[in-house]
Amino acid sequence: MHLEFFESTRHHQPCGPSDCLLKYVLVTTNLLFWALGLCVLGLGLWGLLEKESLTQERLESLGTDPMLTLATSGLALTLLCLVGCAGALRENSCLMRTFCTALLAVLASQVLAIIVAYGLQDWITGVLRAAMLGAVARYQDDTDLRFIIDEIQVGLQCCGAENYQDWEINSYFNCTAPGMWACSVPPSCCVDPLENGSVWNSQCGAGARRLDELTAHRVVFLGGCLGAVSRWIEHHSGLIGTVAITLLALQILMLLFTASLLNRIQWNKVSLGHWTDQP
Repeated sequence: MHLEFFESTRHHQPCGPSDCLLKYVLVTTNLLFWALGLCVLGLGLWGLLEKESLTQERLESLGTDPMLTLATSGLALTLLCLVGCAGALRENSCLMRTFCTALLAVLASQVLAIIVAYGLQDWITGVLRAAMLGAVARYQDDTDLRFIIDEIQVGLQCCGAENYQDWEINSYFNCTAPGMWACSVPPSCCVDPLENGSVWNSQCGAGARRLDELTAHRVVFLGGCLGAVSRWIEHHSGLIGTVAITLLALQILMLLFTASLLNRIQWNKVSLGHWTDQP
């Protein structure tokens, strides 16, 4: 009788200011990250459908498709935020513990990745160089790599990994290749890839590596993308650091708020049990 009365009044009483603040801050933050997860998921699915990666002919290479990684990450973030949001709204201890554990694992992996990236800069540079050269060699054979390389070269105004001569390792662009693309570079390396400012000129890099550097400099970018990426990171280091610290701080606050709300829920349960034991 006492237990039923206490539970009835507890569920109809408004929560205290601190409890309400913790709960709705968690709900709002989770909803924001949930929306972000949906955007990432939608972008990944759009990429898979746009490239027809789910067709029978391309299912074998689906596991290495970056769009699948994007969609999977978006789905994981969406589900995690739904668990956190539902746990905070319903004050469900099981859901909140699950959310805390998953968020702690994500946070720990991010901190570990930052430490590894800082301590192994030379090794990471070597890995990136090998990956970039591998992407250059497979440029014509992989649509994903071709898209990524073109976006990097156009966005950072660079060509190849270390310089424009790296395209010699590509079987379509090396100087012994048959056809017009011998000793060439992709149009994304061109200083002005648009003909008359509007039409993409796919042949602007044809024969560019036969030219002397002074002449080639007027046609294509000579510098490699590794150096361009390094300069971009150095130039935007303040913004990158601010974004990284902000995201880490948000995750730490969410973890602390969830743990605090969970402790309050546990304390209320203990208080309820103690009150019902009174004669």
